[in-house]
Amino acid sequence: MSETRTITLAGGCFWGTEKLFSLVRGVTNTQVGYANGPAEGPVTYEQVCAGSGHAEAVRVDYDPQVVSLATLVDLFFDTIDPFAVNRQGNDRGVQYRSGIYVQDQGDLAEVAALVAALEQRLGASPVATEVAPLRNFHPAEDHHQDYLDKNPLGYCHLGPAAFAKAKAI
Repeated sequence: MSETRTITLAGGCFWGTEKLFSLVRGVTNTQVGYANGPAEGPVTYEQVCAGSGHAEAVRVDYDPQVVSLATLVDLFFDTIDPFAVNRQGNDRGVQYRSGIYVQDQGDLAEVAALVAALEQRLGASPVATEVAPLRNFHPAEDHHQDYLDKNPLGYCHLGPAAFAKAKAI
């Protein structure tokens, strides 16, 4: 097995995004939390909802020998509106912005190229999805982890087709 890589994705409510990526073959772990806000140290859901500046996000650990960064980013873009500013679906606010946060410069360059290709393919720009180095990630409270596994009828902004696509990867 190769070395595990990590990408952090903010795509609206983190419950559905976590479930989606947990279904992808090659993803070894997911964890919901709060990313790229100004505060260090523990951050709570209440603080994020009150405007802390963090994004609801999912840390995705994956085996690059099984699934590529490009495949994960493509799936992510298939499940969000990359042109929406501070919202996804019914979820509105800076905490629901879309973002792709990486831990090394090589990944940053690859993601930037994927965004440019998306803009060219769609004939529209600029994509509102924030692409940046991961500055910080604070794990969310336990009751948010694996939320849709614990609450199968819980709120989710993603539909069945998205989950079917993730399972097929």
